[in-house]
Amino acid sequence: MNTPAPTPWIPPRWRGFNLCEMFVTADDPRWPDMTVSPRGRFVEDHFRWIAGWGFNFVRLPLSYRWWSSPAAPDTINEAAFAPVDEAVTWAQRHGVHLSVNLHHAPGYCINEGARDGFMAPERFNLWKDRAALDCFVRHWEFITRRYAGLPPGALSFDLVNEPYRCTHEENERVVRATVRAIRAIDPARPVVIDGCGGGNEPCPELADLGLIQSCRGYVPFEVTHHLAWWAGSSPTPPAWPQTKDGKLVMDRAGLAAFYDRWVELKRSGVPVHCGEMGCYNFTPHPVFLAWLEDLLAILTERDIGWGLWNLRGSYGVLDSARADVDYTDWHGCKLDTKMLQLLQRF
Repeated sequence: MNTPAPTPWIPPRWRGFNLCEMFVTADDPRWPDMTVSPRGRFVEDHFRWIAGWGFNFVRLPLSYRWWSSPAAPDTINEAAFAPVDEAVTWAQRHGVHLSVNLHHAPGYCINEGARDGFMAPERFNLWKDRAALDCFVRHWEFITRRYAGLPPGALSFDLVNEPYRCTHEENERVVRATVRAIRAIDPARPVVIDGCGGGNEPCPELADLGLIQSCRGYVPFEVTHHLAWWAGSSPTPPAWPQTKDGKLVMDRAGLAAFYDRWVELKRSGVPVHCGEMGCYNFTPHPVFLAWLEDLLAILTERDIGWGLWNLRGSYGVLDSARADVDYTDWHGCKLDTKMLQLLQRF
């Protein structure tokens, strides 16, 4: 049975950043360059700076293990939500839309295979097991009740980061059950779903639900994930436009064509947002900026907003640790001024 959709809430063109302080738990050693700030708490100055620079969007990719555990995923420690509560308050204070995302959900994480052995495995599979789906829904019911009543323009829910290793049918089963539960508590809450295939495939089969669908800005992978240890990318320094053996592989026209499927989805009345984008800090800075300018222009032409991964860290405008950038001091952080100015243009 399909879940009836309320009158669709059409978001403005959100543009901003992911804040990764609860992206992984404190005992997870895999991602030190993704979380330059202390893990487990957010920083109000980040919201102040984002708004002051002219942006209007923050996405919080969260690991459920901050308030639960793989051994007892049905148990939720309410007190552990205090940092998220602060982020909700600060986003409202500074006029920034906040999107709460389960990056690591009960039964699923896109990165669960990265450096196997560093992370306790999930006890079940979100896409296959009813117990995992029930647990996932329970977490979203808790989050929904906690923030019920906030205006749609203040807060949205991004259900699960980058569905992968699942079929569209399996993802649809999870989305419909979860949306039904959220709307039973808070009917007006905007809900975002990431595309299948790691965020790259639109889900027209869910167009009837009145959801926002989220794409990704990580194409071509050889440019965006150059020397990223978890991605297995080629050690050959990338170029943009992308070439191989002296032949053109992708340029701006090819990149634009990648988003044609998302334009089709928009034409059917489904709002589209690019929840993550960017290049790892080993991509040469001139190559990165040339690619980023083309991507931002393409998204702007299609009226698609975006969220850079991340604000502070290896993909960000602050403390990215790139070897080929002349940084400017920004309140004790190292600011990539060229990158920030480019983002502000769009």
